[in-house]
Amino acid sequence: MAQVLCHLPKTYDDRLIVGIETSDDAAVYKINDDMAIIQTLDFFTPVVDDPYTFGQIAAANSLSDIYAMGGEPRLAMNIVCFPDCLNPSVLTEILRGGHDKVIEAGAILVGGHSVSDDEPKYGLSVTGFVHPDDVLSNNSAKPGDVLILTKPLGLGIINTAIKGELIDRESYDEAVKIMTTLNRFGKDAIDKVDGVNSVTDITGFGLLGHALEMAEGSSVTMKIYYRDVPIILKAIDYANMGLVPAGTYSNKEFIGDKVYFSEDVPTEYRDILYDPQTSGGLLISVEKEKSKELLKALESSPTKYAIIGEVYPKGEHQLIVE
Repeated sequence: MAQVLCHLPKTYDDRLIVGIETSDDAAVYKINDDMAIIQTLDFFTPVVDDPYTFGQIAAANSLSDIYAMGGEPRLAMNIVCFPDCLNPSVLTEILRGGHDKVIEAGAILVGGHSVSDDEPKYGLSVTGFVHPDDVLSNNSAKPGDVLILTKPLGLGIINTAIKGELIDRESYDEAVKIMTTLNRFGKDAIDKVDGVNSVTDITGFGLLGHALEMAEGSSVTMKIYYRDVPIILKAIDYANMGLVPAGTYSNKEFIGDKVYFSEDVPTEYRDILYDPQTSGGLLISVEKEKSKELLKALESSPTKYAIIGEVYPKGEHQLIVE
């Protein structure tokens, strides 16, 4: 996809605060000195069997980019692909799940568009608002920062176990809780603390893919301590069973030569760090002296969070795992 997009003409506008150059997942456009809009969209195939839960997960994932840019979601529109052979009640439940999550975010759902397709797909186009001076991006981490992750990893591996009907109930419930939790909790914590320099949300490129984008965009080196990374219950066990999604291997192939691992990092932990996430958490680069304050602000979050690394001046390797 990147090879295709690089050949498209680029559009420039003095009011475009964030475009495609930084690999952020949302665009930010300045309306006036006090307001900018954030525009994003996302949709995907079901990761769980229950249609209402799938609708919640897909909506939370779509809303995430607004929070990662420092904004508040206000308007959402449904994006639906649905097979003619399925009972329409399934679609009703998917849309109900999405609607409820949009309402929880303080936004409103204002319609959407649907097409007939062989496999169900659902997501949202979301518009949010942010003050132009408060925009967060993934290319402004500073040496001396620490890295905080606001949700555990392992969702891709857990979703593979779900599809293989090998999942245990406790791991399933934890994964659903994580995927349906809005990143509003992380964004609200960020609002309470000065010294947050850079933010991105962790989705399909996995922790390492998104961390590398942040490191390269910020011209720094990031070091991640794998033992400190929060991981979903039994995700390591499932990785050891070989329940690793294809996206993990795609991520390894795409960025593997840019990541330096110390020799003692086990294979299953490497798989977790490359694992593509669905509705994953925020990766926050914050000044070290403000990190305890941010952790305190995150105490209301229903998901696990932790300091997982540090930021250094740019060196030979821009992403190190040890």
